Amino acid sequence: MNAPQRGAEVATDQSGAGPADASPTGRSGTTLAWWHCASGIAGDMALASLVDAGAGLDEVISGLRSLPLSGWEISATAVTRAGLAATYLRVEVAERPAEPRPWPVVRDLVQSAGNIPARAQRRALDVFAALAAAEARRHAVPLEQVHFHEVGSTDAILDVVGTCLALELLGVDEVCASPVALGLGTLSSSHGPLPNPAPAVLALLSGAPVYGTSFPVELTTPTGAALLVGLGASFGPLPEVVVAASGYGAGTADLPAMANVLQVVIGHAPAVLAAGREHLAVLETNVDDVTGEMLAHTVTSLLSAGALDAWVTPVIAKKGRPAHVVSALCPPSLGPALVELLAVTTGTLGVRQYTVERWAMPRRTVEVDVGGCTVRVKAGPYRFKAEYEDCAATSARLGVGAAEVARRAEAAAAALVDAPVQ
Repeated sequence: MNAPQRGAEVATDQSGAGPADASPTGRSGTTLAWWHCASGIAGDMALASLVDAGAGLDEVISGLRSLPLSGWEISATAVTRAGLAATYLRVEVAERPAEPRPWPVVRDLVQSAGNIPARAQRRALDVFAALAAAEARRHAVPLEQVHFHEVGSTDAILDVVGTCLALELLGVDEVCASPVALGLGTLSSSHGPLPNPAPAVLALLSGAPVYGTSFPVELTTPTGAALLVGLGASFGPLPEVVVAASGYGAGTADLPAMANVLQVVIGHAPAVLAAGREHLAVLETNVDDVTGEMLAHTVTSLLSAGALDAWVTPVIAKKGRPAHVVSALCPPSLGPALVELLAVTTGTLGVRQYTVERWAMPRRTVEVDVGGCTVRVKAGPYRFKAEYEDCAATSARLGVGAAEVARRAEAAAAALVDAPVQ
């Protein structure tokens, strides 16, 4: 493809996207992994489920051998749980570390591995970073001072990095999960007895859908919860996919009337379905005594606090009063903070929340130069859209209509993304 003739407008791609992302239409589909966490999730069960679904254990072990860890072996065994065939992985470690591994040590350990694909390595680091952040909040210590006890052990590191390697072997782009089952009772830990689920599990799964069971075992471990959070899992029922494979990773215990397995479904979502299907929360409240100025301030505050969208709808409320519904779309984890913000800014006495599904189309932001001014352009699958604020500011500086600025900017952006990435 010939380089485009850009004329006076010079376009600069600010998205950091690689050649595979050069077109605003994105790729034709995405491979998803959906974990059914009816018996919770643990690191060894996650890896076992992916091996059962077709990830080569020998290839996983080969990648793990590049970690600076010694004295370990991994073996897979075919077992049944409540009559269901599954794969059970046993990680045998000759010697455990004498002291808990600090987060910086674990980070350096993962980064030093030389035979792990970049995406798998990045995912593993994200998993441990999520756990480190949760531990820092739970113990009120700086992030760099977090020490991993059970999760810093050699077998847990192998579980996390091995799972990320298996995802890569299966070509998984996105991870999803069902609501997560939790156990009951107490747990043994290096800190002594703890309530089940462990505090780290609850800290990690803040904002995620969970439910309790009567099983007095640790169904969901900190490693399993960290995998869901660090891999950016969205939660809900199995998305609409073309099923390519499925697998079952066995837990250690036999549960009464329940197959103690983690099910994984590997599927391909074609173009539009792959465009980021996610489960989000909608918060809304009715107000009939808030001024227009305060409604505008509320919408601005919600967006500044992380809401993906916020809006106001006029309605007729009780007693025939004109009123407004203030709504916000957000990730479930932001729900509590935005509820409080709605209460503070509007004085409302109640906020409703319900879950919705959203398909977020792929997009990227491109910066282009129009007459010496920088204009941001949002590139989606089917159109380019210049940011109005940038167009208005450029219009005032150049004495050219904002519509003409937008036309030039969008043409320059189209030329950029159609060109090979340099």
